[in-house]
Amino acid sequence: MRFALDALFADVPAEQVDEARDFYKSRAAGRGPSTLEGLKEARAKRSAPHAADPPAVEETVEVAEVGVPVRIFTPVDGPPRGVYLDIHGGGFYMGSAARGDERNRELADALHLVVVSVDYRLAPEHPWPAAPDDCEAAALWLTEEAEARFGTSRLAIGGSSAGATLALATLLRLRDRGVVGRFTGAALQFGTYDLSARTPAGRRIADEYFIQAYAGHVEDRTAPDISPLYGVLDGLPPTLLVVGSADVLLEDNLALAGRLSAAGNDVELRVYPDAPHGFTGHPTAMARTALGGVDSWLRERITQA
Repeated sequence: MRFALDALFADVPAEQVDEARDFYKSRAAGRGPSTLEGLKEARAKRSAPHAADPPAVEETVEVAEVGVPVRIFTPVDGPPRGVYLDIHGGGFYMGSAARGDERNRELADALHLVVVSVDYRLAPEHPWPAAPDDCEAAALWLTEEAEARFGTSRLAIGGSSAGATLALATLLRLRDRGVVGRFTGAALQFGTYDLSARTPAGRRIADEYFIQAYAGHVEDRTAPDISPLYGVLDGLPPTLLVVGSADVLLEDNLALAGRLSAAGNDVELRVYPDAPHGFTGHPTAMARTALGGVDSWLRERITQA
């Protein structure tokens, strides 16, 4: 059997691919902080996130005596048709829910959704399982309160990079609790699904500090709550996987697509040509096309009658 990666490429206009290639040629590749001191310096240097208009409602939700800060966006025009739980990226050790405010405000208004973004605790101050504990608590709060609070029980979940990892780990926890059926879809962008250095992609990132910060204290990092690629993956909602062909994590996303499909799930994989990790956050037309595709996919699954 012959396997051609370009057969998996998303449909993107050639001029957008050319523009993106030119953009990445002029952009130096970077890595995340490699020490605790470097992490603290990187956090201190980050600019304040751009505010959304109207702004988010900040709230702390309580589930089983666990309090988790969230940011809530409601659509400005008409009642919501569903609720989307957003989990931000940042290598488990950087980022914040507020950095997604502009995107989440646009998502709420364009798709008539409530968007709830989780400010989970960050490593190394709060290593695993703090982050998935917080994400699970927010998801459980929605399964219990969405109908009464927002007038809809239709739920979806998603995230990018570490946020995609945490979204999938959250779904596995919800599946084991018997409540994952409340979620109609999961939109996962370039997640890291093996932190154990056993897969090719996992070995490429094995020396990254974020892994040590997040799960360095865990002897076996093939635990599905850390590396979802090794989980029992049946019984999950329809899933969209978005990744670039130049992403260091491409192979893990391909492997996850195969495992999800083999487990009987509805999975769609979209690979974007020559795009590196994090590409949907870059100022290119291809990134806008990819995000528009995510929006359309979510609309079909969460807002249908």
